Amino acid sequence: MASEREIFEDSGPLYLTAVDWDNFHHKRSVAASLVQGVYNLERDRQQNRQDHQSQASPWWSSFRFELIKQLKDGVDSSIFGAIYRYNNPSVRHHKCPINVIAFRGTLTKPGSMFRDIKLDIKVFLSKLHQDSRFHLALQAVQDVVAKIGTANIWLAGHSLGAAIALLVGKNMAREDYPIETYLFNPPFISFPKLKPVIRIASSFLKATIAPVMGKHQTDDSFFALSGWFPHLFVNPDDHVCSGYIGYFEHRKKMAEIGAAKIERRATQISTGNMIFGKQEGGCEPLHLLPSANLTINVIQSPDFKRAHGILQWWDRSFHGRSERHQLRGVAHMVECSIRMQEALQQYFSEFL
Repeated sequence: MASEREIFEDSGPLYLTAVDWDNFHHKRSVAASLVQGVYNLERDRQQNRQDHQSQASPWWSSFRFELIKQLKDGVDSSIFGAIYRYNNPSVRHHKCPINVIAFRGTLTKPGSMFRDIKLDIKVFLSKLHQDSRFHLALQAVQDVVAKIGTANIWLAGHSLGAAIALLVGKNMAREDYPIETYLFNPPFISFPKLKPVIRIASSFLKATIAPVMGKHQTDDSFFALSGWFPHLFVNPDDHVCSGYIGYFEHRKKMAEIGAAKIERRATQISTGNMIFGKQEGGCEPLHLLPSANLTINVIQSPDFKRAHGILQWWDRSFHGRSERHQLRGVAHMVECSIRMQEALQQYFSEFL
């Protein structure tokens, strides 16, 4: 039997009878609902709910989307993602996506629980990029991009699904294919509760010691993400994702005290990787981002379950604070690099 949170008529954004694609609250609600559709696809599979018993389709059909492909894990055959297509393109608003690729988070049911938890551990160890589920997700996105480009695509995910979407988005952005991305409660794998003075000391330490130890990623790799602004939706009462708040507040503080140059170097470095070294086969932690649109739910949650849940992100009474972050100096450096490249190309074309 379906729970109340699975039933669109009981828990969905019924007020969205007509989506205003210029309204960010509406866009966020639709993206979260499409992720909920993936959760329900897997719950339908696990409970063998078919036809009229299925609870998945209203979560996309209510917004004029259709399901064109289920993404199934090759290890346990669970449904972890879905590709949706807007089914009325003739009247599509220019801010409405043609395709949305969405990924669910961890389910604590026997049909997928052990596989999901194993992936949660890989996120913590910065080894998600080694897993077949990530590669299936990346290939699915690359296939869609190859057909229609990036301008009309959204990525969306919740919790573990947000980690997958973030890693896919990073890979695509580094290849110069930035995709509009909606990340609900994305995992922050670091130390979220550090006091400001400790964060500042840590930044100076990383910027000073890490280059000597050779444990830092190159500027090019990090700054390649500067033009990509994923939407991060976090709740202060959710310890899984709340670290993003301190991460970006600290960067702002470093700029205010005149240490922006130090922070440009330090923000590329994970404290764990600096101390222990990057594990073989690992990559930088997901939370290392030069740019992001951060939305914070300012309504206090009664417990962790609600703070981490996806329902909050389409709640009609939602109240949040939005901030746009870009590493200071990054935009200027990228612009200078582009201008220099153009000048060199012009020079050599004239010379040759």
